[in-house]
Amino acid sequence: MKIGVVFPQTEFGNDPLAIRDYAQTAEALGFTFVLAYDHVLGANPNRPGGWSGPYTYQTPFQEPFILFSFMAAVTQKLGFSPGIIILPQRQTALVAKQAATLDVLSGGRVRLGVGLGWNEVEYISLGQDFHTRGRRIEEQVSLLRLLWTNELVNFSGQWHTIPDAGLNPLPIQRPIPIWFGGDATPALKRTAFLADGWMTNHKSVAIARPYLESLARFLEEAGRSQADFGIESRLPYADGNPDTWHQFIIDWEAAGATHISVNTMGCGFQTPTAHLGALQRFAETIGIK
Repeated sequence: MKIGVVFPQTEFGNDPLAIRDYAQTAEALGFTFVLAYDHVLGANPNRPGGWSGPYTYQTPFQEPFILFSFMAAVTQKLGFSPGIIILPQRQTALVAKQAATLDVLSGGRVRLGVGLGWNEVEYISLGQDFHTRGRRIEEQVSLLRLLWTNELVNFSGQWHTIPDAGLNPLPIQRPIPIWFGGDATPALKRTAFLADGWMTNHKSVAIARPYLESLARFLEEAGRSQADFGIESRLPYADGNPDTWHQFIIDWEAAGATHISVNTMGCGFQTPTAHLGALQRFAETIGIK
């Protein structure tokens, strides 16, 4: 099982040196990848009609592709995974270009998590249709893989047209692995038929069990083996109880998880140093090297 970290971007601040130290420390401690969330814009909670989302315009989010390019330049082995890029609010060919460039510059260390998102304000602001996002992501994923594996692409779909054009450079990984988030039934079915893996935020296997069972059923319907399919769960650092950590890992490994990412957000840490200290304690306690 690969153990990574969730970059605590809503609490970490924007100091480039601290971000460098975070990436280098995570790599030195033996974590295999870093995951970062994606939001381009935050809404004003005092807007007409109010706002009920968990993030606002006051919540900081570094753009994942740029963040990871910065981290790739100061590390050697650490993998990079947006968790998730809200794909339907972005231009597909541009995402293909950004991901391919990051893959080349990092030496093939990219795993692309994608999903639909929930923030309609963000979709409106980026000029995309919130209500067709489920159908569009299916076409987007097919097009991404074509662009990553062919020098020239001719594509005509419902939402995309590529008239005999291609990326240069192509990524090292051809194609880059694509993982999906989301646990609604349509999302799980889409994941089983299209994705290389599934990212879940469920805090325990017991809570996730119905979704895991549905995913297994959909994988079987798609004629795919669970052995070739990845599952990633998020491990909350929470109150820092090693017994809880060990049990979480045991439970998820038994459930077929291939990746776990440790999340230190929401634990009351006020400084980058505190987040790094938590990662060090986790790594030393679990013995991930």
